[in-house]
Amino acid sequence: MSDSTTTSPVVLDVWCELQCPDCRTALDDIRALRARYGDRLEIRLRHFPLEKHRHAYAAAQAAEEAAEQGALWPYVEAVLAGTEELAARGEPFLIEVARELGLDAEEFDTALIDGRHFLTVDADQAEGKAIGVTGTPTYEIAGRRLDGGKSQDGLRARIEEIVDALPAADA
Repeated sequence: MSDSTTTSPVVLDVWCELQCPDCRTALDDIRALRARYGDRLEIRLRHFPLEKHRHAYAAAQAAEEAAEQGALWPYVEAVLAGTEELAARGEPFLIEVARELGLDAEEFDTALIDGRHFLTVDADQAEGKAIGVTGTPTYEIAGRRLDGGKSQDGLRARIEEIVDALPAADA
């Protein structure tokens, strides 16, 4: 039996790289959007590791392991808070963050070795390239791509305009 009064949430894809200082800055906007819209807005992390950041690919795989363990956004926020430490320490830092969050750090280590999340990260990156993502953060909402890699200025307001113009989830 389905409830015809509910609709799907608006989806905001956030193409992100966990060693990117601009993505760390974008967290404030993501938190504000989550607070404003709650369940009406589904914020999905999409991976777009950049070659210039040596540990970005491992961080994307680690984020997928965090998602498997039910702690995607807390893990993403903790890693982004330590972009300098990630740059300096690499995978040991990713495993330490998992441990600090009470996740199974040994499973993170195994996941980074066996590459179980490799295909997910590659698929995200390929899809990003296909829609024109060239840097991070980049947002996609309602078929519109918004590039935050050059400047975050005004992007949250633009996302809010788009969400507010769409039919309400509880209508």
